Amino acid sequence: MESVVAGRPGNGNVVCDLDGVVYLLGDPIPGAGQALIDLDTSGYAVLFVTNNSTRSPETIAARIEDLTGYPARPQQVIGSAEAALTLLKAGDGPALVVGGAGIRQAMEEAGVQETDDPWAAAAVIVGLDTSLSYRRLRDAAIAVRAGARFIATNTDATYPTPDGLWPGAGAMVAAIEVASGIHPEIAGKPHPPIRRLIRQRLGPGPVWVVGDRPETDLAMAKAEGWVSVLVLTGVVGGADEIADGDEPDLVLASLADLPEALQS
Repeated sequence: MESVVAGRPGNGNVVCDLDGVVYLLGDPIPGAGQALIDLDTSGYAVLFVTNNSTRSPETIAARIEDLTGYPARPQQVIGSAEAALTLLKAGDGPALVVGGAGIRQAMEEAGVQETDDPWAAAAVIVGLDTSLSYRRLRDAAIAVRAGARFIATNTDATYPTPDGLWPGAGAMVAAIEVASGIHPEIAGKPHPPIRRLIRQRLGPGPVWVVGDRPETDLAMAKAEGWVSVLVLTGVVGGADEIADGDEPDLVLASLADLPEALQS
């Protein structure tokens, strides 16, 4: 398949996580921007794949450029919100949302309407919600118990920041799961919905998956037979924190070290 990201033959594909790999909140990882530029100019097709569903691909691409200087394009970005909406089709709603603008834009593009009425909801879509209220949790649990499909953009327990690990979407999903007694369908890394989207955009050649979280990034690489690269700038601070069976193919201090590692 010809890549929709890189317009020329290249050395392969770099599938790069964002939070904890390219930046932490509003702080870029030192050297990440230059590394991305070096990879791009060397002929690698670069994709950004994130479980963070709070922003749209357009907003994420602009954020990457603003923070790192790398001119990312929306076509290079795949998010768990987009993956979640592949589990629905136009007219499958309405859906009640626990999450941010990224989910709502994906719903609009997919033709799925939103509702705040838990009794009218045909689906509940849950992602990271930094304005979460008890009322929203209550309504989501009511809707799921009433028969609405329970779709999680992802179940990441935490979210890496310069101040340490904050609660991630998985904490919100867990609250609704406990309150409803229903297990969610999961769309983001390492699950099949987001992997299908990635495969559709890959160019020719090998695939390196760069991430900071063994249970998502590394597990996804293993499931697809891709090369896994763990960086130590996010959730995992050292190789000794990796559980047996989750070992990556390569461990780097940061994304800044990847171009040189790929040349060796």
